[in-house]
Amino acid sequence: MGRYVLRRLLQLIPVFIGTTFIIYALVWALPGDPFAGRCGDRPCPPAYVAEMTEKYNLDDPVFVQYFKYLWQLLQGDFGETYSGIQVSQLVANAYPVTIRLAVVALVIEAVIGIAAGVLTGLRGRGFLDNLVLISTLFLISLPVFVTGFVLQVVLGTELGIIRPSVSSQATWGELIVPGFVLGSLSMAYVARLTRTSLMENKRADYVRTAVAKGLEPRRVVWVHLMRNSIIPVLTFLGTDLGTLMGGAIVTEGVFNIRGIGGLIYDAILTQEGATVTGIVTLLVLVYLVMNLLVDVLYAVLDPRIRYD
Repeated sequence: MGRYVLRRLLQLIPVFIGTTFIIYALVWALPGDPFAGRCGDRPCPPAYVAEMTEKYNLDDPVFVQYFKYLWQLLQGDFGETYSGIQVSQLVANAYPVTIRLAVVALVIEAVIGIAAGVLTGLRGRGFLDNLVLISTLFLISLPVFVTGFVLQVVLGTELGIIRPSVSSQATWGELIVPGFVLGSLSMAYVARLTRTSLMENKRADYVRTAVAKGLEPRRVVWVHLMRNSIIPVLTFLGTDLGTLMGGAIVTEGVFNIRGIGGLIYDAILTQEGATVTGIVTLLVLVYLVMNLLVDVLYAVLDPRIRYD
């Protein structure tokens, strides 16, 4: 296991370099004036343009620019905005909110999605199975912003159960409804994936053998059937955490949550290249770490999987 983890860590290095280089090139190497509009309606003074060009190494080839940025990144420096604010400070202020929102969404989609998938997968076709299939198809068909606006109006404005906008503290309780909205699409996929996996494995030889040996139905389901059926669901949930944090722009906008999504959106509007690059690089790291953790957990769930 140790050798496998070390090998996977080494594999992450070229993946990280490749993805972050693409991000950096897309943000900084595009044609055009990166300082257009920085000084209002008038063009920026030549002294300001020269200072910013030197500060962000824009006179160097893109490869040189990237490796200079990578060296700063390895030292924990995510760069500065044009106004002189450290990107790491902006991330430190916004990231805890987005992490809480993503965790709430992940828990909701895992609990509700897996429970619905297990009930329909074990019972087979019937009223409950049709209800779950129709409900999940409905959630998949609805855009996230529509689900968010409907719940905001119904639960917030009409019924007064929740606040239409999340406060600046963004407590766990306030994030339940936004978390449901953010994880609604993934919840539908988790339910369908769990159902399909269980229905396929119910006909497997090892399940029939366990039943023939006289094992209790509960032990057959939770020890044998679930441990094998949950592997694709775990893969989806593990990689979905990064998707939730990166895709929270719409949800955070609907409920006025000041997190990473809003920070990225504002940075794109104001053309803050350093902010966009730093945040997306951080999201890439989350993706890579979650993929590694999912692979390691395979061996825990399925004893047939061994990493030599």
